Amino acid sequence: MHSGSKRKKVEIIALCLSSLLALVFLACCFSLWYFCKRRIAKRKLEKEFELPLYDVSTIARATNNFSSQNKLGEGGFGTVYKGALDGGQDIAVKRLSKTSQQGLEEFKNEVICVAKLQHRNLVKLQGCCISGEEKMLIYEYMPNKSLDIFIFDQKKRKLLNWNKRINIIVGIARGLLYLHRDSRQRIIHRDLKASNVLLDLELNPKISDFGLAKNVGVDETADRTKRIAGTHGYISPEYAAHGIFSLKSDVFSFGVLVLEIVSGRKNNYVFDADQDETLLGHAWKLNMEGRAIELVDENIAESCDVAQVIRAIHVGLLCVQQRPEDRPNMSGAVKMLVNDAAVVDLPQPKEPAFFTGSVLAAGVKAELSPANHSTVSMNEVTITSLTPR
Repeated sequence: MHSGSKRKKVEIIALCLSSLLALVFLACCFSLWYFCKRRIAKRKLEKEFELPLYDVSTIARATNNFSSQNKLGEGGFGTVYKGALDGGQDIAVKRLSKTSQQGLEEFKNEVICVAKLQHRNLVKLQGCCISGEEKMLIYEYMPNKSLDIFIFDQKKRKLLNWNKRINIIVGIARGLLYLHRDSRQRIIHRDLKASNVLLDLELNPKISDFGLAKNVGVDETADRTKRIAGTHGYISPEYAAHGIFSLKSDVFSFGVLVLEIVSGRKNNYVFDADQDETLLGHAWKLNMEGRAIELVDENIAESCDVAQVIRAIHVGLLCVQQRPEDRPNMSGAVKMLVNDAAVVDLPQPKEPAFFTGSVLAAGVKAELSPANHSTVSMNEVTITSLTPR
């Protein structure tokens, strides 16, 4: 009887051990399957993106666990942190907020779009991270941050003499020309503005933030959308009013940016309160009266090349004309900026879109009327969603 009881215990122990070994085996199989599945998914994404994928732990370590001390800035889509990879390479990490309106498809759009772009005036995307709700873009780090920090600050804009400003203007123009004509894809940026132009150590410009960029076919001239996304003051009139965007929409934004760089003033700065005259209208008026040089930032007024400044203002005004067909393409804009001989043949710019602040406000207000809009949110002056008429 004692022997039978002992045998039974042995059988129970053997059964338990067998069950335990079976569970361990199944757990190992599941772990191996899960690991292989993630590895295959990672390789598939890396192939799709043509970029390396980073783990969340790697990026968390690089940014000191997303420390507030590493924060470079914050926008509508999320927060940007400075980081350093294990090898010591500095990076900028764009971490999308969980409440961001940039969904997975827009995130993939930015990754795929930027990964294939190679130009000295475009910010370089070095990788990305996708893990659950976490979506991050890893860019090269720009030590001088963005252009708006310089040109709209009374002290810092003194650091930008005319040679540096014209270099920035021409660099932005060449970057846009690459997007519009020379890259493997034909791309409309759709959100060109001072804060989306980053500056490297030598203050060379690099266009960034391609979350709203749109690929267009070689034969496409324009497209239409019901969701207007861009920044108030930089978006073209046909895009704001009717949702029509084209390469000439970027040209308009570039023109606004040129006038801001020359003057050191934001596009909504009011020069004449009685006439509600903002930057575009003021620049056009001075140009018509032969006083364009008066627009220039006082910090560079004494040392700038007058002919070069007047030409840049002229090109800026050509780019912000009301009708898109009147605006030059970026190839023409680059030629006019860098070729002294081309200045003789420059056409006279017509009255710009949004001539006064009240016209601009009225136009946007009309588009935001209850009959015309869906959900609209603004952070500072960035229009994120707007349904046109």
